[in-house]
Amino acid sequence: MKLLRVGPPGQETPALLDEAGHLRDLSGVISDIDAGFLAADGLARLTGLVPHDLPPIDGAGLRIGPPLRPGKIVCIGLNYRDHAAETGAALPAEPVVFLKAADTVVGPDDAVLVPRGSTRTDWEVELAVVIGRKARYLPSVEAAWDCVAGYAISHDVSEREFQLDRGGQWDKGKSCETFNPLGPWLVTADEVPDPQDLRLRLWVNGVLRQDGTTKDMVFPVAEIVRYLSQFMVLYPGDIINTGTPAGVALGQPEPKPYLVAGDVVELEIDGLGRQRQTLTPA
Repeated sequence: MKLLRVGPPGQETPALLDEAGHLRDLSGVISDIDAGFLAADGLARLTGLVPHDLPPIDGAGLRIGPPLRPGKIVCIGLNYRDHAAETGAALPAEPVVFLKAADTVVGPDDAVLVPRGSTRTDWEVELAVVIGRKARYLPSVEAAWDCVAGYAISHDVSEREFQLDRGGQWDKGKSCETFNPLGPWLVTADEVPDPQDLRLRLWVNGVLRQDGTTKDMVFPVAEIVRYLSQFMVLYPGDIINTGTPAGVALGQPEPKPYLVAGDVVELEIDGLGRQRQTLTPA
């Protein structure tokens, strides 16, 4: 299934994208796509639905919101071999973990705000893993797979000066408002047979900047879920941003092409849809 939420911010309606690419209204079946829905085994309840029995939604001019209301956002840094190389970092012996504020999440085509005083706003296309079952001290990667509800495109926007040069943790360069466009869809795990064989691409003003594959991950999806469960409890509705491939502005030669107001960023991952954002002053 491809699940999404459509409508104005804070007033989104849960919807399903049918095989013909038409929107179907889920509001008569579920109230929202969120932690409560996933924790109550909501995906299983939807599997018996016949999409054509659901009311259609006219998608013309309709905003697409984030596909779920997330819990926490856990991020993995330096998780692609080529990205670590372009930034001059050694491959990590264990996953590099940081958190991103959940209120950074916006829709896939919403504006991204360039923070006041920013000169180094950067892009990062990432595979997001959506947790569907509680994960606590998982004993194996096999157990980790049972906790994955699905996947989405995540844009882990970053401000590199705030992240790297202003002291403390990475979080301050990762948690600026609008810094995590998500979606357009939550694609259930059964539709992604191998999350380690997905192509990720990102364009800035029509120029291809990132073109990678999840095969290049240092730590694959299931190992990330297992590993994180040893240090924190993952709950339904939590999101894991699994890292970005090479091609970010930080890794480019000087002058580095950081984002400015007016720039347009587009990104896609095989089978998970496409995003498009215009950068706007905060």
